[in-house]
Parts: sequence; C-alpha cells; structure tokens
Amino acid sequence: MSAYTPNNLSTVQKVNATYSKRRSARAFRTSKEARNYWILLLALMAIGLLSSYGLLVYRNPVPITSPSFIPVVERRAVAIIAMLIAAICQSLGTLAFQSITNNRIITPSLLGFEAIYSTIHTSMIFFLGASAFIHFSGVDSFLYQIAAMVLMCLILYGWLLSGKYGNLQILLLVGIIIGTGLRSFSSFMGRVLAPSEFDLLQTRLFASVNNADAAYFPIAIPIVALIATLMLIHAKRLNVLSLGKEVSTTLGSKHKFGVIYTLILVSILMAVSTALVGPLTFYGFLVVTLTYQAAQTYDHRYLFPMAFAIAFVILTSAYFLMYHVFHAQGVVSIIIELFGGVLFLIVILRKGSL
Repeated sequence: MSAYTPNNLSTVQKVNATYSKRRSARAFRTSKEARNYWILLLALMAIGLLSSYGLLVYRNPVPITSPSFIPVVERRAVAIIAMLIAAICQSLGTLAFQSITNNRIITPSLLGFEAIYSTIHTSMIFFLGASAFIHFSGVDSFLYQIAAMVLMCLILYGWLLSGKYGNLQILLLVGIIIGTGLRSFSSFMGRVLAPSEFDLLQTRLFASVNNADAAYFPIAIPIVALIATLMLIHAKRLNVLSLGKEVSTTLGSKHKFGVIYTLILVSILMAVSTALVGPLTFYGFLVVTLTYQAAQTYDHRYLFPMAFAIAFVILTSAYFLMYHVFHAQGVVSIIIELFGGVLFLIVILRKGSL
C-alpha cells in the first residue's frame, strides 16, 4: 500500500505550493529589509549632500553679495568633486575586489597601487631634484601615474592568471612582495633626501583632496563614469563570481574571464583615485565593511549604491567636521586611515584568519 493516500498527497501538494510561494530570488529576504535599505540609502545621500553644501558655503569669508563669492565656492567645489571621484573609485573597486577574491578582509592596495605612487614621486625628487618634483604636475603627470599603475597590474594579471597554475592567491602574494619591495626602495631614497626635500615629498604622499587639480577632471571624470557604468552592468555576474570558482563555473560563468575583467576595472578605478588624491589604504576597507552591515543583501546592484553613499558621507562629513569644528583639515586622511586600520584589526581578531 502506498505511503501517500489521496488525502495525504493533496496535503503535501498544498505545503509545497505554499513553500514555493514563499521562496524568492529577490535581493532582500523580506520587504522590511528592502524598506530599511532604501530609507538608509536616502538618509545617507541627504547627509552627504548636506555636508557638501556646508563645505561650499559655511563660514565663507566672502559675503554672498560680493563678486568674489562665486570664485571661492568654485575653489571649494574642486575638493567636493575630488571627494566624489575618490568615493566612487574606492567603494566600487574595493567591493568588487573582495567579491572576486571571496574575502572581506583584503583590499586592492595589496596589489601595490600606493607603493607605485610613492615610488614615482620619491624617485622624481631623488633623481631630478626638488625643482623637477614641483613641476611634476598637470595632465601629463596624472596620465603617467595612471598608466604606470594600470600597466603593472595588467602585467601581473597576464602573467599570473593566464598560466596553468595561475590563481588569485599567487597574485596577491606577488602583489604584496612587489609592494613591500617598492616601499622599501622609496623609504631608502627618502632617508637620504635633504630635510626640506623630504618635507616637500610628504605633502604629496599623504592623501588629501587638496592634491587634486581641476585640470585633471576632464580626464578623470569620463574615465570614472565609464568604468563605474561597466561595473554596474557587471553587477549580476559579480553575484555569481562571488560564490567561488567551482560554483560559478557550474552555473555556466566563465570564471577566469570574469575575474580578469573585474581586476582590470578595479585597477583603473584605484589608479585614478590614487593619482588624484593620494593613497587611501584602509578607506575602502572601512567603507565596504560598513556596507555589508548596512545592506542586508548580497546583490551587487544594491551593494554598489550603498557603498558609494557611505564612502561619500565619510569623506564629506569628516572634512566638514575637521575643517569647521576642529580646525585640522590636514589630518582628515590620517583619521580615516586610523579608523579603517582599527576596524581592520577588529575584523582580523574576530575572524581569526585572512
């Protein structure tokens, strides 16, 4: 006699039908999580816009009726645009990098972007002198720095990921070794510089939106806009790549191609950010860690906007508070890196491994 009578069979069918209705492939598990996401995202954007407005007009030394009011606002707008570009680059680049490596601790800085940046500037002042270092600015130098950083990363990708035994772990280890070597070389050159030359060098090596030049924007903005658009289009594939090589391959995704494509986009974003405002080692890690806490989803179509909103709020609010409240604008990047480094140590200690 069958274990399922007609009555039992109809009951099982009803249960399966009810369970099927509850199952969903949506980005959020419940409508409450989706509602909380949009409320938090809109609130963060409002705070970011409010902080930006405060940076533009708060305590402006020139009266609003004066003809000089607009030029002062325009100069402050350069810093806002630099913050916007850095927020997009760091948030999208770090989030995508952690997704393809399937690790929420490592950051793209492990590939040596900051080390290349410091080596370029230290070598310039070491071999050519302070006068050449001062004149090492403008669009040509900006493009040179981007090209150098992206070229090194492309060489690493082509060598380490296209081989028979190539994998991300070897890529990260080689990136760490190269970065450490370049930092040691830069440190050696920095120690033999004259005190005045060393002080001049440090102004470039500390990240600051004041390093940004409005002449860079006609190049940086189109590049960042294009790469950010490609990254958003690539969001659904990142959802699959984040599941790991075996799972993504089983689901029909070309894992190696997807990883290399993502790394190229990440390298361009990080190169633009580093060349524009300087090295921000733990800023991206801080942003992405907070993003995963704020957005209860694994869908990159929603993680990217939240990461950008958090990144923009951190920069604008930090600069507003340090500039207008504590009167210490020059230490903003140091404070951000300090909080990011402390959060990194907390996550390491709680997780127990890389």
